[in-house]
Amino acid sequence: MAAHTGERAARPHPMLARRGDRYGLLLLLLVFSYVVSAFTTGRFAGAFESVLFVVTLLLALRTSRVRRRTVRIVMGITVAGSATSLALVLGNATDIGLGIVNIWSALVLLLTVGVILRRVLMMPTVSLQSIYGAVSAYMIIGLMFASIYAAMSRLQSGPFFASGSPANARTFQYFSFTTLTTLGYGDFTAGTNGGRAVAVMEALGGQIFLATLVARLVASYRASARADTVPPGDPGERAASPNRPAPDGPHPPAHDGSGPPVPDGSGRPVHEGLGRPVPDGPRRGGAVRPRAGRAPPVKWRSARRR
Repeated sequence: MAAHTGERAARPHPMLARRGDRYGLLLLLLVFSYVVSAFTTGRFAGAFESVLFVVTLLLALRTSRVRRRTVRIVMGITVAGSATSLALVLGNATDIGLGIVNIWSALVLLLTVGVILRRVLMMPTVSLQSIYGAVSAYMIIGLMFASIYAAMSRLQSGPFFASGSPANARTFQYFSFTTLTTLGYGDFTAGTNGGRAVAVMEALGGQIFLATLVARLVASYRASARADTVPPGDPGERAASPNRPAPDGPHPPAHDGSGPPVPDGSGRPVHEGLGRPVPDGPRRGGAVRPRAGRAPPVKWRSARRR
């Protein structure tokens, strides 16, 4: 009894086991980060965006239930790299230094995508939290490619966009998300071969991500929700289960048991009121009596009695 109680106490409750999944909050944080970077400019906006990326990674690690030792190692490296990035952003850094900061932001976001997808694919069932996680990973991919485009613009010699379009954080994010969703308005296009190659990779990756992961999760969530709403007395479910009794239907007429058996559709006699076929002969103690008209078995007498 004590062992059984201890086993029940050690097993977590299903609601408590899924308490750490908070991808809806992560999605709101990503939307807030995008809005802040879209309507603000300057170095302080870049520093604030770098801090938000680190907070996003921390929340993803907390939500995805990674081991504490792994979280400490990752956060130690992330904090050290982010502190260096903040020093470069707030100081009078050159384009090379700012390009390194953009590369660091892209690596942080790539790690965040990997952590989220690992948790989403390991979930035993599809829920709203897993869908929120997939959408969050999709947004992080767009922000990651925006950082890559910014790094390419700062590290290369010529302009990144064709026709002399302005290159800043807002235009890079705009170009990244229009490429990721394959909208392609045409007002911002990559002017170099490297930028075009990365844009093609982003467009292909975005379509594969939507068609394989997000669409599959939504379809599985609808199927599970539809299965949960099927009533237990549904005729289809009753017919599919062989252990369920047959539905109510016409029964043979009631009879008191007197009189000859009535044959059913198969030609075999059936007891009225019981609906069961009559056996070949009355059973007694596991043996079958011979029918009327059969010759009784021959009883051989021993020679001693003679």
